[in-house]
Amino acid sequence: MHGILTRLLLTAVSAAGFSVLVHAPSYADTVCSQTDPATGECLIWIEVPGTPGTPGEPGDDGPQDTGSGAACYWDGTSQGITKPPPGPVPCSSPAGYWSNSYNCYISPVEPQPPAGDPSWQGHEPGDGAVYNCYQPQTGLLITIWSQDPPPNSGTGPTPREVAQIAIEQMHLSAINIGIAPEPGPDSIGLVGMPVWMWAKDPNAHTVGPITESASAGGITITATAKVLHITWDMGDGTEVVCETAGTPYKPSYGREDSPDCGHTYTKSSAHETDDAYTVTATSSWVITWSGAGQTGTIRLDGLNRSTQIRIGEAQVLVN
Repeated sequence: MHGILTRLLLTAVSAAGFSVLVHAPSYADTVCSQTDPATGECLIWIEVPGTPGTPGEPGDDGPQDTGSGAACYWDGTSQGITKPPPGPVPCSSPAGYWSNSYNCYISPVEPQPPAGDPSWQGHEPGDGAVYNCYQPQTGLLITIWSQDPPPNSGTGPTPREVAQIAIEQMHLSAINIGIAPEPGPDSIGLVGMPVWMWAKDPNAHTVGPITESASAGGITITATAKVLHITWDMGDGTEVVCETAGTPYKPSYGREDSPDCGHTYTKSSAHETDDAYTVTATSSWVITWSGAGQTGTIRLDGLNRSTQIRIGEAQVLVN
């Protein structure tokens, strides 16, 4: 009678000599799909509106993108005026064009006052000009002197555009991938065994929250960004959407499934390019902004990073 010899073969994806399954936590040497040549940061931004929902309510994919906001706004708080509250105003009216810097509608005085008029504030005709400054919110009409025409906020940036400046200051980046089994030629996972995914060393720039402010065109905007979820393309046609940064794997977890971000492969990667699955993690950000008497939301998607892992099959041979 022949004895029964049982041995575990790891059907390696490229080298028949693989015989070790690494259970240690993995820290991927990831590759960014695109980098900013000036900063080296992984920056691939695509604005997406989210899944449509009832107006004013979030869609299935979180808060909706709310658009650009109004470039012209009234804010009387610096004058001690609380009513009407800060908010958008038309950028033009019969009284002239709106200037956020002066908080009023601007129009040149016609005709210009004669020399020596107090409205010149010591200047001579031809040296700058005198303008009407009208606040319909208070009924106040004054004259101002200015060397150059006061800024026309209707031709300036929108709150969203100023928010984009604040976002640029955040230096948002794709996550650094943590994954078990770890990438590399000396590591291989098994079909049917749990794979753990997580954001390695998460920080404000990779998962948020992070807050920055920016000013332009008489508008100051404060924006706060945080990751809504991370979508993991596992390379086998499966996408896993994780609502958290994931849990780093530890050897003590053994064959347990990840509690919040995991996957199980059903076939080996032997027939994939480089005999490995390419795993890509894409972050979906939600940025909320406020300022100019308005609030809004910006959705950013496309910050991603990739790595490769090898998956083999366990076979039992009976002799």
